[in-house]
Amino acid sequence: MKEYKLDRNHFEALTLQEADEKWHDYRNLDWKERLEIVLYLNSIAYQYVGQPPPVLDRTAFEARKLRDE
Repeated sequence: MKEYKLDRNHFEALTLQEADEKWHDYRNLDWKERLEIVLYLNSIAYQYVGQPPPVLDRTAFEARKLRDE
């Protein structure tokens, strides 16, 4: 049986704050990639992961002038 060893070149000891800054740094991504991340996180929050987003019911709202003349 092969003996496995930890390759220490791929791991580093970080504080919680350093790890958060390293893994959640989206500044180097272009806007399209950041938008995909936002849409995915939104799908998790509203529980429609892997499905198309829900359609807005436009019959629930009405647009008109405040003062009819």
